[in-house]
Amino acid sequence: MSYVMSKGKLRLLAPVVLLSTLVACSGKDETAAPAAAPAPAVAEKVQAMDTQQLRDLASAALRENRMYAPAGDNAMEYYLALRDKLPDDASIKSALTDLQPYTLIAAEQALGREDFPETQRLIALVEKVDPNAPALPRLKQGVTGSMQVAERRTVEEADKAKKDAETRAKQQVEQQRLAQQQAAEASAAQQLAAKQEAARKESERQEAERQTAARREAEQRSAAAAAAQQAAAPKPAAAPTLRAVSTPAPRYPADALRSGTSGEVLVELSIGTDGSVTDARVLRANPARVFDREALNAVKRWKFEPISSPTTTRRTLAFAPNK
Repeated sequence: MSYVMSKGKLRLLAPVVLLSTLVACSGKDETAAPAAAPAPAVAEKVQAMDTQQLRDLASAALRENRMYAPAGDNAMEYYLALRDKLPDDASIKSALTDLQPYTLIAAEQALGREDFPETQRLIALVEKVDPNAPALPRLKQGVTGSMQVAERRTVEEADKAKKDAETRAKQQVEQQRLAQQQAAEASAAQQLAAKQEAARKESERQEAERQTAARREAEQRSAAAAAAQQAAAPKPAAAPTLRAVSTPAPRYPADALRSGTSGEVLVELSIGTDGSVTDARVLRANPARVFDREALNAVKRWKFEPISSPTTTRRTLAFAPNK
């Protein structure tokens, strides 16, 4: 926004165009309901200043683009106070004429965002500059209408909030009722489940007792039958006595010998009637799979005296690196 100060008189660019635009936008209704009484257009502290101070502050406000705001520190108020003190000063009147369109635009914008206190303050500034400004009736009517709309909206919003609160309260009551009903149903279901579980456990206990009694009876019958069979059967012949003829020692594995590993292997031997080893298997080895092969290779070469019937025996082969 450009402006030029010459011989104490303010010149702003395109004021007539802006003012014409606002007038053209004015409604046909020339009678508007008065808005709520605004605060004084010019702040008391501004009215109390002397003329030189007002001129200096007005110039500074223009340089800083504070044409109509903030309240109490803007060019409009400073020039209005100057006009009250110097009513015949043409430069002051011209400055107010140039500032008026921008103040009208600001009032329209404040009204659009429903900032009613600011709208009324700006209207008061315009009215103080020119009580017969064409846009004033429309602006005042707009403030009154917008405030009524805002009030109705506030009432509607309050009613809606009240209805929403009542709806939520009803929903909460219904939710509590449903929760209580669900809790009662869950409790009844738990009680029924507990009874069913108790009945199941009792049935299982009775079945277990029945099976235990049947098993005990069967064991008693089996023991009696075994005893009778054992009494009737001939006594088995005693196992033949084994006398070793040749039991070559196992070869010590080279890896175990180098590492100094010791251990033992428990081997089960099957002995034929001629005293030879017909089969051999490892029952236990410590450590596992270190001495197993050599132990089996050794026992398979063992020889015993002939016996009357095949038999089975066990032997433990010890492996110690220092032996």
